[in-house]
Amino acid sequence: MTNHLEYYKVFYYVAKYRSLTAAAEQLAISQPAVSQAVKMLENGVGTKLFIRTSRGVRLTAEGEILARYVSKGYEQIELGEKKLAQMLDLEIGELRIGASDMTLRFYLLPYLEQFHEQYPGIKVTVSNAPTPETLDSLLEGKIDFGVVSTPFDVAPGIEAVRVKEIEDIFIGGLKFRSYKNRMLDLQEVERLPIISLEKKTSTRKFMDAFLEENGVELNPEFELATSDMIVQFTLRNMGIGCIMREFAEEYLETGRLFALRFNKIIPRRHFCIVTDEKNPLSAAGRKLLDLISEEGGPAGGLARKEVKKENDKDGYF
Repeated sequence: MTNHLEYYKVFYYVAKYRSLTAAAEQLAISQPAVSQAVKMLENGVGTKLFIRTSRGVRLTAEGEILARYVSKGYEQIELGEKKLAQMLDLEIGELRIGASDMTLRFYLLPYLEQFHEQYPGIKVTVSNAPTPETLDSLLEGKIDFGVVSTPFDVAPGIEAVRVKEIEDIFIGGLKFRSYKNRMLDLQEVERLPIISLEKKTSTRKFMDAFLEENGVELNPEFELATSDMIVQFTLRNMGIGCIMREFAEEYLETGRLFALRFNKIIPRRHFCIVTDEKNPLSAAGRKLLDLISEEGGPAGGLARKEVKKENDKDGYF
């Protein structure tokens, strides 16, 4: 059949317009070329498909049967090309992103809002999961790109670029105000009732590694799934929360919570946009990263060129 595909294209137009001349005009070829293609197809299928009339041509009974199926197939191809063009023009399509509560809320959300305003026809699916799960989804091709927080292990083929610096702090409420404005030894962490995220998160992994480097073991009294819940537990004086600063910013400003100070500075971490070089970005994915770049972020370069891979020289990956 593959040898007959061009012939079927000619057959479709002749059957549609009932005219060799009209078909030739639509195909931008000569009428003799149309006649030759029809003849070749008839020889190939072993039966006559058209009968000449004074007004052009008409289909034989066999031609009518074949035309029903060829028309459906060719029209589906035309529809497919139309849909593809709409996807490339961002009129339709789907964008799949992986992000945690933290990266979505404090980095990605404003860009998604702007993207949706400009391209309302694009369906955006955000898989909400911690960094390790987001990286797994990227490697499995379930998402176009992810926004994750360091530290994480860079698998072969993963490209990462830093887009925002973040700060981790310990916070306390009124019950622990005796610690306010004091310079504490990092060893104090072992004696405090700590509220932290679960071990599977990059935030917990980072804090565990930092404290271990300084001879401190973290044994939380509460391990919670979300940073918002850590803030709520801390507001109720159930312990000292370990959290990214921005989650508690409004309570720090009003004085309901305060940040503890230690004699060792907690290193800053980063949000990163990660892509898999084996899975090219969709048109929608490239456009969103371009939009981020246009707004002043460095992430847009991911859509146009290979990004320098992060390494572990900073101890983040």
